[in-house]
Amino acid sequence: MDVLKRIPVREQDAKERATNFKEVCLGYNKEEAMEEASRCINCKNAQCVKGCPVAIQIPQFIEQVKNGNIEEAYRIISESSALPAVCGRVCPQESQCEGKCIRGFKGDPISIGKLERFVADWARENGIKPTPAAQKNGKKVAVIGSGPSGLAAADQLNQRGHEVTVYERDDRVGGLLMYGIPNMKLEKQIIDRKINVMKEEGVKFITSCNVGVDVKAADLMKQYDRVILCCGAKHPRDIKAAGRDAEGIYFAVDYLSRTTKSLLDSNFKDNKYISAKGKNVVIIGGGDTGNDCVGTAIRQ
Repeated sequence: MDVLKRIPVREQDAKERATNFKEVCLGYNKEEAMEEASRCINCKNAQCVKGCPVAIQIPQFIEQVKNGNIEEAYRIISESSALPAVCGRVCPQESQCEGKCIRGFKGDPISIGKLERFVADWARENGIKPTPAAQKNGKKVAVIGSGPSGLAAADQLNQRGHEVTVYERDDRVGGLLMYGIPNMKLEKQIIDRKINVMKEEGVKFITSCNVGVDVKAADLMKQYDRVILCCGAKHPRDIKAAGRDAEGIYFAVDYLSRTTKSLLDSNFKDNKYISAKGKNVVIIGGGDTGNDCVGTAIRQ
């Protein structure tokens, strides 16, 4: 094995994936994951951990993957991250953990995100059971918003024994994860699977409830010991340019969310989405969201 080159991850063929909204990346199997993990040199200063926003003990979990101890790898990741199956798919590893990997200076960095994804998927597929808090403490917490921050906060507070209720404005739980990120990057069964586990662990979810409209904030303050705001960033950044008010110009998240909702609701049969079919498309912005718009427009 050439330790400077990473083990390639299996993906849908480009021509095939351009015609569907299924996940592009198919992930590692156990043998591939163990081989990729064996490239890690377990360096002492662990810059990869410093690059991780939640400080997952990356060398330790990778060492367990290398040895085939996937359950222990999952336990290590779970000490720091509530959403490994999600972060392993959509977290920008290139600028964070993998960007700090020593291997990357003379070759390819370790595929940390793909290994995290493999461990999280393996855990659910191999019967790792929900773990409710051993004892409740009688405190009640409301979490407003069920995007990544809301889910992570709810998960950790619940594990500490609080009684947690999550309020979501949309009809499905997940916030940005559900409607903002296209299926080809994050299939929604991954979100649903996490939600079902959290429900089994005691978290309550209330959907289609716009706090401040459907329920008063003052009432929540009386009902709960604490209220946590995880509302996300729903206001898009506009531009001032001649012709901005012309027809056919949309904000990216509006375009993406309407597409995903129509896909989930009716497989596009309801026609309640913005279609790029037969159009010449210009996308302003080349980050992750702009790239998601490219992939969606191509598939349409």
